[in-house]
Amino acid sequence: MINGSIPALVTPFKNGELDLDTLKKLVEWHIEQGTSGLVPVGTTGESPTLSHDEHKLVVETVVKVVAGRIPVIAGAGSNNTAEAMGLMQHAHSVGADAALIVTPYYNKPTQAGLIAHFTALHDCCDLPIVIYNIPGRSVVDMTPATMGTLAKLPRIIGVKDATGDLSRVPQTRITCGTDFLQVSGEDATALGFNAHGGTGCISVTANVAPKLCAQMQAACLAGDYKTALDITDKLMPLHIAIFAEPGVCGAKYAMSLLGLCSDEVRLPLLPLGDATKTAIKSAMEHAGLL
Repeated sequence: MINGSIPALVTPFKNGELDLDTLKKLVEWHIEQGTSGLVPVGTTGESPTLSHDEHKLVVETVVKVVAGRIPVIAGAGSNNTAEAMGLMQHAHSVGADAALIVTPYYNKPTQAGLIAHFTALHDCCDLPIVIYNIPGRSVVDMTPATMGTLAKLPRIIGVKDATGDLSRVPQTRITCGTDFLQVSGEDATALGFNAHGGTGCISVTANVAPKLCAQMQAACLAGDYKTALDITDKLMPLHIAIFAEPGVCGAKYAMSLLGLCSDEVRLPLLPLGDATKTAIKSAMEHAGLL
């Protein structure tokens, strides 16, 4: 069930507080636009600056609005194993379909530590786990061999790979098997990721251009890489511009131009500079969004 275009959903704010009414509207909009699944409170959902209560409320709200129409993969990672267990158990209790668990950041565990961490999370409840491997943020890289060990556990079902290394897809197919789900965590290389055996993307750009991202992923899944390439050409300037500064800042600004939500972010993030705003506007025009 977890494939296609899966936005890493932004968390809307209004005057510093959660804007749940806008969040609900965004969920409905994504479903209407053809989105295949949603990830609330990932990094793009500003999970580092949400309180635990806010984190849980966002997950619960998204699950309720989705009402089983598409999968909800709740962000539940932490560099504190006990904290991640609590977030997973909550997501399971409110009806999420899976949990997205980032490799522990800052602590820099060994590969054995990663196995112990993910095994403890696997055993804490019955919620399926998608590993989130993003060494650029977490400063630890889960090797294909380690992932192969974890893939033997029945509820560790796949990976969001944000290494940017397309050779990881076939390497992971060797160690984890072809049934192990692999979705990209990097918009700019999502087409190539699928060509190597991936089946989707947990996307930042899909917050802004969900229909185009869904169409690109559908084309890949149908083996129509010409159409997928044509759409990628439309989206590539937007992929680049959104990540000129932290991606959530770029995504929220672009969404504000579409009247979807405000561009408000929480410190230490800041609103975009003028040069990035200009680049995003130009990229949205190139993609036919403005």
